[in-house]
Amino acid sequence: MDSIWVGERVRVRGVEPEESLLLMEFDQDSTFMRNNDRLHPPRSKAGYRRYVESGDGTPDDDSFGAGIESLAEGRLVGWFGTNGIDKNSGVFSYGIAIGTDFQRRGYADEAIVLLLRYMFGERRFQKCDVEIYAYNTASLKLHEKLGFVEEGRRRRSQYFAGDYHDVVLMGITIEEYAAAHSLGTVQSS
Repeated sequence: MDSIWVGERVRVRGVEPEESLLLMEFDQDSTFMRNNDRLHPPRSKAGYRRYVESGDGTPDDDSFGAGIESLAEGRLVGWFGTNGIDKNSGVFSYGIAIGTDFQRRGYADEAIVLLLRYMFGERRFQKCDVEIYAYNTASLKLHEKLGFVEEGRRRRSQYFAGDYHDVVLMGITIEEYAAAHSLGTVQSS
């Protein structure tokens, strides 16, 4: 079986309600949370479960979240979610997070390539924009390696840990993606 959602290292899939405790564990790491979003107030196990159960999306919904599973370990190592959907302009955004214990193994870059292949090759989007905290050099380097181009910077636009932080704006077009990665193929049966 051939799946657009399976790479060499990861499988993109739905997050099961019983895995909500892993998301809760990821959220306990303040550095991890500040690199991926921001700190959130504590939430109950039931609150995490409700969050997971509400985030599946539908097959016709371009705004969705998914889990990232390590094929080698057979477990959830992170997740991503699309956002900023602008069907009129054909532009979307996403956020991605890989648990601290699973970083620097190629999971994020492979999951991003799979997501972009789907959004560009199946859903007709023509551009993806991302926002990355300026101090998150690992994410900036990863996105540059994947073909994203720095388009600007919003200075002092986020406040946490007692200071203001810049946000770097990066983007990739379908043409830039296709020059470096496959949009997929259709197999005859």
